Amino acid sequence: MNSISEFNKFTNGLKEQDHLMPVLFVGHGSPMNGIEDNQFSERWKQMAQEIPKPAAVLVISAHWFSKGTRITAMDFPKTIHDFGGFPQALFDVQYPAPGNPQLATETASLLHSAHVELDHDWGLDHGAWTVVRHMYPDADIPVLQLSIDYTKNA
Repeated sequence: MNSISEFNKFTNGLKEQDHLMPVLFVGHGSPMNGIEDNQFSERWKQMAQEIPKPAAVLVISAHWFSKGTRITAMDFPKTIHDFGGFPQALFDVQYPAPGNPQLATETASLLHSAHVELDHDWGLDHGAWTVVRHMYPDADIPVLQLSIDYTKNA
């Protein structure tokens, strides 16, 4: 499927609780997009309106490399400001979305290609919150983040 409208046509006959959710690849671009209203942040808001509201969001961010695969598994992941040289307004942003330890455990059990460890330290880095805060500004949807195992080849 190449677009959200194709996804909607595909799922039109499904009951709401049976909807398959789309997988979105969203590059955040400049971290400043996390606080600016521009064509990127407006499109992220629009995408959230075009798909069913998710029960949770799983983010794979290129900013969390770990030895082994990890998934955030805390009730309230912290907002990580993993950048430098930007205005204080960007550092002041907090995205207080809940986590979901039970969903993290379930997600880890579904990944059979790698052992996934539950992580209670990381949080949500700017590869996650700069986009998700525009899509779901009320921070009322659990957000989990999955790391990239740097010991694996591409």
